[in-house]
Amino acid sequence: MTLALVSVPGAGEPVLRDVTVPALRPGELRIRVIAASVDPIDLFLAGGAGHAAFGLAGPVGLGASLTGTVVEVAAGVDGFAPGDTVAAAHPDFTAEARAHAEETVVPATAAALLPLVLDPVDAASLPLNGLTAAQLLDRLGPAAGRSLLVTGAAGGVGGFTVALAARAGWTVTALARDADRGFVLRAGARDLLTVLPDRSFDAVVDAAVLGGAALGAVRDGGALSALTSANPASAERGVTVTHTGSQPDGVRLAQLLTLAAEGVLELRVAGRLPLARAAAAYANVAAGGHRGRWLLLA
Repeated sequence: MTLALVSVPGAGEPVLRDVTVPALRPGELRIRVIAASVDPIDLFLAGGAGHAAFGLAGPVGLGASLTGTVVEVAAGVDGFAPGDTVAAAHPDFTAEARAHAEETVVPATAAALLPLVLDPVDAASLPLNGLTAAQLLDRLGPAAGRSLLVTGAAGGVGGFTVALAARAGWTVTALARDADRGFVLRAGARDLLTVLPDRSFDAVVDAAVLGGAALGAVRDGGALSALTSANPASAERGVTVTHTGSQPDGVRLAQLLTLAAEGVLELRVAGRLPLARAAAAYANVAAGGHRGRWLLLA
């Protein structure tokens, strides 16, 4: 048994309770969680709305982004051993023990070894947000001298997108509050806007989920890469529109962790709370206004 934060249909808010961690199947790792980030998707699931959206029935665990220590390795796994410190993005929405738990099980293909120079607590802010940023950017193809606007550029996904795009050769402009100018310029943006422009950029990554409004900033024939949402933008004016959600990818995660270790990706933490105080962390995320992720310490 392990203590885990679980969303129960009809409960209205998540509950901490003991759950059974399943036996390992081939290709999996059992991980003792060190830290896990609280992300907007967790609030969506915790409140119950996400159950219908993802076709979930019964209690489900919360949390995707984690760091931890490997305690058991199943058959068919290479490259990991008990005692390794790893990061992972938990892929299974139906599991009762996910990232917001004392212990969890993930596919080895969703995990990556943590570079020694990274703080294993702070690094929990990276897996889900970093992978989402990288995969949103992938949808746009090579930079090839093109201009890019990133909405929500000071957020968890947007901040990593700015840094990855600048490194890839995009001419990046950030859409964020003026108070965030220092961060987005440090990440690699050439400029900051506080208001959406009209048809000004070759491409837009809509990390703020602005939908059709973000589409208006793309030039005719350009491209919009957006997070999957309930109100997606529809293609018009020859603009290519793609929507994506984050997919676990241990190989890509390893690359992102290396970039964090090199200082290319800045790990930002709003605060840390023990798992027993998860309700307070969730309330802080719901209130908004924070820069960086709230982390739960198992």
